[in-house]
Amino acid sequence: MGRPLKILGIVIGVVVALLIVAAIMFALVFDPNDYKDQISAGVKDATGRELVIEGDIGLSLFPWLAIDIGKTRLGNAPGFDDAPFASFESARLSVQVLPVLLRREIVVGTAALDGLRVNLQVAPDGTGNWEDFGEAGAVEADEPEAETAGTAATGAIDVNGIAVTDAALSYADGSTGEQIDIVDLNFTTGSIASDVDNTIRIDGVNLNGSIVGVVDVPVTLSIELPAIAVNSVAESVDIGQIDVQVMSVNLQADIEPFSYAGDPQVSATLDIAAFSPRSLMRELNLEDLETADPEVLSKLSVEANANVGATAIALSDLRLVIDDTTFTGKLSAPRTADGVYEVDLAGDSIDIARYMAPASDAAATEAEAAENVEIPVELIRAFNARGNFSIGTVNLGDILFENVTLGVNSADGQLRMHPIAADFFDGGYRGDIRINAASDLASISVNETINDVNLSAMAKSVFGVENLSGAVNGSFQLAGRGADMNAIRRDLDGNMSVELADGAWEGVDVWYELRKARAFFKGQPEPEAPATPRTQISSMKATGVVTNGVMQNDDFFAELPFMQATGRGSVNFVEATVDYSLSGRFLEKPEFATDVSDEELEDFTKAVIPLRITGPLADPKIRPDMEGMLRDRVEEEAKKLIFDKLLGGDEEQQDGEAAPDNGEPEEEKDVEDQLKDEAKRRLKDLFGD
Repeated sequence: MGRPLKILGIVIGVVVALLIVAAIMFALVFDPNDYKDQISAGVKDATGRELVIEGDIGLSLFPWLAIDIGKTRLGNAPGFDDAPFASFESARLSVQVLPVLLRREIVVGTAALDGLRVNLQVAPDGTGNWEDFGEAGAVEADEPEAETAGTAATGAIDVNGIAVTDAALSYADGSTGEQIDIVDLNFTTGSIASDVDNTIRIDGVNLNGSIVGVVDVPVTLSIELPAIAVNSVAESVDIGQIDVQVMSVNLQADIEPFSYAGDPQVSATLDIAAFSPRSLMRELNLEDLETADPEVLSKLSVEANANVGATAIALSDLRLVIDDTTFTGKLSAPRTADGVYEVDLAGDSIDIARYMAPASDAAATEAEAAENVEIPVELIRAFNARGNFSIGTVNLGDILFENVTLGVNSADGQLRMHPIAADFFDGGYRGDIRINAASDLASISVNETINDVNLSAMAKSVFGVENLSGAVNGSFQLAGRGADMNAIRRDLDGNMSVELADGAWEGVDVWYELRKARAFFKGQPEPEAPATPRTQISSMKATGVVTNGVMQNDDFFAELPFMQATGRGSVNFVEATVDYSLSGRFLEKPEFATDVSDEELEDFTKAVIPLRITGPLADPKIRPDMEGMLRDRVEEEAKKLIFDKLLGGDEEQQDGEAAPDNGEPEEEKDVEDQLKDEAKRRLKDLFGD
């Protein structure tokens, strides 16, 4: 056996020597640069584009069959500018000769491409400069020959790697004006090899570069994959772990093996490491957000299971952390134009006040809030979504909302937010809000209720008032149409009602102040002041019909332990004003009035106090109708004077009883006017200017 092996070795050596000699002789007599024109013509026939090879073409035959091409450019499509569609500075591809001859194996060196430039353009009519490729030389494809059953290619492929360096890609859309460039792009791989299982394995993939045109500064991007395996028989891909870094944001995904046949279904676990959105905004040269707490937006992280299907991208087992708030649940975004966004998120707690504008900007924020708001009809029409949000606690300054829930359903221009619920101030809110943006003018309808809301806590937190208490209930069924909120307010129609139970006005005792005013008017000693001034409001009710943004209330009723107030009025939601006329009547015998004389009670039970409530809705003024009250009193005194002077007594005098002598009328009139002026002043002090 030794001799045959020796002979075989000699034969192989001779063959190799002959190949080397042939390669040297071929290199001496053959210059590939002589064929540039033929190469360009072939490319012209195949693509319809002009190929210009400015650099030299180098060719070597052994031990590597290698070709090197210098600076080259491929022309643009007709109708576009003169910039090349693609160009590169240099390219190299090499194949080992002996493995091909001896083992039918293809061993490729590192395929290198340097200075690649790709210029993608879209014309104003939407045509891309890449769409005409192959049209010039397109021919009917021959039917592939049927493979013999049980046979398959036995040759293996082994590539040292791919290296694309200093590449750039430009995209310009003439129909939209969009311009995006990817610069400083580098793409490298490790070895690429196939095995007997028809699996191609790539060891290590790295891509990095910068995206220009999305924001004011270049956005750096880096992608790393340790390994990729592609099985052509099973039509499957195994990517494994992938690491992506965009600026300071790091994303890691562990992708499960999937089939690329038909509509691929890709599943992976995602992990976006904690990063600072505020710092990222600075990196991107975006305007910094002014917040009451400058420390917010300093932490954001995401964990989830992801699934990319034919119709949607879904995140399940989602854990989203924003600063001190954690949300869990699932999200789904459609991949089709008619798809539906789906959301189901639950949070623990959030302090919204920290994210609002700083206190110094409060006035500007209020001014912005007062501006008219246009209804985003186009957005609502295009937005198909359904979902549920919930959060345990929401802090909004001094207001604490608990058990907050919000349901959303939007389709075909119809948006409904229901159910809406929250507990606050020992009570609760329930709502149903609908927006119809399907027609030319949007319409909004609300059906809302508040139940057993603690007026003391609400007045203190919202208005900074600490002397009101009671339980508030209300219901509101309103609807309006218009292009913006001002128009909707002007068109507002519906019904509403408000009720206050077991209320109180702390710090003021209206009963005492009225008794004191009477005593002064009568020239009597003031009653004893209460130790803790307080006016109880047993109940207050009002219902109204809203027409064109104005509520008319004809059944206002308020009951105090000593008085009932009734009347009517209106609330103008367009102008945000209120106008009420009320009448206060004293009860015959208040239960608590044990130290009041019969004369005092008689004076009060005869009196009627007209009240006016007018001014801005947020800060109305409550005043007694002094003209009406004095007019009634003057009429009463005039009537009494007629009976005294003409009939010798008043209505209630018995026959034969003489009228009292009042002395000098003019002097008494001056005193009476003074007393009335003083009483008027005191009542003004009581009810406010």
